[in-house]
Amino acid sequence: MIEEILKYNDIFVNSGFYKRFNTNKYPRKRLAILTCMDTRLVELLPAALGIHNGDVKLIKNAGGMILDPCDSTIRSLLIAILDFGVEEIMVIGHTDCGAASVSSESIITRLVQRGITRETIQNQREMGFDFENLFQGFEDTKTSVKRSVSLLKEHPLMPSGVIIKGFVMDISCGRLDPVSAS
Repeated sequence: MIEEILKYNDIFVNSGFYKRFNTNKYPRKRLAILTCMDTRLVELLPAALGIHNGDVKLIKNAGGMILDPCDSTIRSLLIAILDFGVEEIMVIGHTDCGAASVSSESIITRLVQRGITRETIQNQREMGFDFENLFQGFEDTKTSVKRSVSLLKEHPLMPSGVIIKGFVMDISCGRLDPVSAS
């Protein structure tokens, strides 16, 4: 698959097709979106929101979650605000999210099935790899979004005045439903 992608990339670059995507690093809409890495959102989310290349800073991870105040998502959002002029953040979860059912036990089982020894897993634990926190799922998307929004709003490094709102997208049609802060 990678070789096919590289062949396409060569054609893309040599044909000049890339020119229609030229923009700068500053989001025109001064907006960052944190959402899930779900493949169904690749085209649905931009289409449903009317966003295009250069409009927003789009940050994706499994579940569109912020796990703790020091994770890489916080880093990305703070850089987007402080260096690239972001003034608003949307946290967008979605229905039928596969990350909801993730658990440290299921991940460890699959690691072992893929040839990672239990000794290696234990060594990683002893070095500070927190399987339970890193591979947590969630009961429902709305609660997960609320938690991430709350972590952002209460973060001690979050500049005042940044608007932070949460939503759940219906994966079947792209409709956004707001998640109340309470």
